[in-house]
Amino acid sequence: MLTAVFPQLEKSSFTRIVRAFYRSAVYPFLIAALMAVSEVFALELPVYYIYLVLGGVGLLLCEDALCILPIACCGYMTFAFENNPGKYPETSAFANPANLIQLIFILAVAVILLAGRLIIFLNEHPKRRVPALSLGFLALGVAYLLGGVGTEKYVFAKDFPYAFAQIASLCVFYFYFYFSVDWEKVRKDYIFVVFMAIGFGMLAEIGGMYTHEGALTLENGIWTVNRGALGTGWGVYNNVGCIMAMCVPAPFYFAAKNEKWGWAFALLGCIFMLGVAFSQSRGSILFGAVVFAACVVAVLIKAKGKNRILNAVVFGALLLGVVIGFFCFRERFEALFSAFAKSGFDDSDRFNLYRGCWDNFLSSPFLGVGFQNTSGFSFYPSTFTPPRAHDTYFQLIASGGILAFVAYLFHRGQTLWLWLKKPNFEKTMAFFIIGALILTSIVDCNFFNLGPGLLYGSILAYFECCANAQGEQKKE
Repeated sequence: MLTAVFPQLEKSSFTRIVRAFYRSAVYPFLIAALMAVSEVFALELPVYYIYLVLGGVGLLLCEDALCILPIACCGYMTFAFENNPGKYPETSAFANPANLIQLIFILAVAVILLAGRLIIFLNEHPKRRVPALSLGFLALGVAYLLGGVGTEKYVFAKDFPYAFAQIASLCVFYFYFYFSVDWEKVRKDYIFVVFMAIGFGMLAEIGGMYTHEGALTLENGIWTVNRGALGTGWGVYNNVGCIMAMCVPAPFYFAAKNEKWGWAFALLGCIFMLGVAFSQSRGSILFGAVVFAACVVAVLIKAKGKNRILNAVVFGALLLGVVIGFFCFRERFEALFSAFAKSGFDDSDRFNLYRGCWDNFLSSPFLGVGFQNTSGFSFYPSTFTPPRAHDTYFQLIASGGILAFVAYLFHRGQTLWLWLKKPNFEKTMAFFIIGALILTSIVDCNFFNLGPGLLYGSILAYFECCANAQGEQKKE
């Protein structure tokens, strides 16, 4: 951005060094490390100031806004357990007006910088096509905003703001990065570096969950887990499991691509899947395993020669190790994951939620009853976030009726078409990341939490622009 005002900076060695840093793998790993530090040690404000400085310097000196993508993906997972205002409204750091003022200041400066970078980039790159997913997002946005209109339960002041926040979270970074990043200069493995960095940060946060009071209990020399004590400031164990599952495909991309160290990345992918297991989220483990299996198949198909053999050895050794470990340490395994034995196939009241959603759909089949009135079962009665259905499709028909359901299917069809139109390995592995969010949202609220939408939009921008462009270049 500064180079537009001071052209001499374009040739400066300092500018070249700064740009190389932001394009390197070091930068997203630094952002993810700060994310973990913020959540585990409750250092949100210091980390936000660092993010502001790093993002500001990047926006001022880099060629585009790519430097913001890692921050956009990691920002959601920075809130600490002890500062969750929903759980600790009196002791949370964000209950302090001075801290809130600082947070507003940081956000205001960030918005100004982001807007400035976007305006200058559009001025420098005036020719841009309409994004391929625009119509789908428009349809979904209209359906969200109209959800519940005209029904007895609908309250504009409550329903409209959350509906707007919902659609904005899904597409704001999709459109921003589409129009502010020169994707032709972005490495095709960039998104996988970012999500591998997030995966390491998530492992740290999962480890931090087990330090919470009451999370672990020592009984007769064996540790048992109280799943109810696990969580972060930004979500419960189900939310944590979803984000960890989204990170699983990243190392497998490099397992297939890196002929020398592919086996090490395959091992890392297995560790990431182990992280999903330690989230203690049943839905994330189930659907994370589906994504994991798809990644294993993709790696064994894509990898060549010696790399394929070494990857197969890693996967075989993992399977053998799990089987041997389970039988040799069965008692410890059962104790560690005792929450599954206790809950079994218990639906955790989800079927009642689904019935409530169905009844609301029948009462207003075309537009639903709005997000704030989904099921009548309230988790957070005093906060902005309403009770939700723990299933994407029941949520859609209850909140937005047939209109929202059809709009979602149209949007999903557009994303599938982007993948199938010109398939390549980059798009396939990126689609697996998206798939983890879509699948876990069958039994949880993930797609309708505001945070995962920020990651979703960022991946879709890469999916359409970078991965698709690489496929076209390869074809030529």
